[in-house]
Amino acid sequence: MFPEITVTELSEKLKSVEKFVLLDVRELDELALVKINDPRMENAPMSGLASKGLDALSEAVRAQEMPVYVLCHHGSRSMQVTGWLLQQGYKNVINVSGGIDAYARKVDPSIGF
Repeated sequence: MFPEITVTELSEKLKSVEKFVLLDVRELDELALVKINDPRMENAPMSGLASKGLDALSEAVRAQEMPVYVLCHHGSRSMQVTGWLLQQGYKNVINVSGGIDAYARKVDPSIGF
């Protein structure tokens, strides 16, 4: 369907020096509860994408120069955003299967809910 990686694969990428954007599409109140602390993480709430379109994205994401891994709570919204970005012409957009919930359960329980 859409390109995906597992949270374990994401964890390995976070340990690397690879350049990418981790695009968290959860709303700000969700982000306040739990998030992955990494300088490559950016937030673009899905509601902002719905109202502002591509203008809601940072310049780094709009430039399409590096991979974009899309993350949400369970993986449904990120899958929608991944599909939408692919429709907008993005080539290197990947959904994070299971979202931050799976990441907290399988990779880093210290960030849990």
